[in-house]
Amino acid sequence: MAKPIRYTMHADTVILQRELSKEWIEETVRTPEWTETDPGDLAVRRCFRAIPVRAGRYLRVACVEDEGEFRVVSAFIDRDARKPT
Repeated sequence: MAKPIRYTMHADTVILQRELSKEWIEETVRTPEWTETDPGDLAVRRCFRAIPVRAGRYLRVACVEDEGEFRVVSAFIDRDARKPT
């Protein structure tokens, strides 16, 4: 059984403001193209995935994973993201 994904109040707010799809976010959290640790908070993982309907730009989802769930902290289209080679 897959871990549930929960959203902070901030994440819910920015998802609406930025017109993001929770489907995109959940796909990014579960199957990212790549991840990195947030340098400001080592508990936070940044997950990235290209979104074709957004001109292939990358969605960045900041989340915290524990044994029971993923908690999405924030999400946005990261215009500066470049897939590592």
